[in-house]
Amino acid sequence: MTDIQDPAEGTPLIAPSSTGHPLYDAVTDACRTVYDPEIPVNIYDLGLIYTIEISSENEVKIVMTLTAPGCPVAGDMPGWVADAVEPLDGVKQVDVALTWEPPWGMDMMSDEARLELGFM
Repeated sequence: MTDIQDPAEGTPLIAPSSTGHPLYDAVTDACRTVYDPEIPVNIYDLGLIYTIEISSENEVKIVMTLTAPGCPVAGDMPGWVADAVEPLDGVKQVDVALTWEPPWGMDMMSDEARLELGFM
């Protein structure tokens, strides 16, 4: 039986994004065009996009979550994100992975999203 190791102390639960990559802003803008059908705020500002990793070959890997595991669009939303990012000039390939760790919480929303939803 294999022991499951806890993440090393100090290891972030959410991997860092490639914020310095020239395509990063365009990818985040594309993510902002995707909305959860039940919430009138884009998924980026909701905090559903955890990591945007862009390789030196312009391959984009996005790790995202949903507001709840039972979300009715769970099977569709990663495809919507890929469809929004793939057409960007310079993007070679897009891979969108869904994760449930760490679980999404309202504290992950941007100030803009909180304002839009009346939480501020």
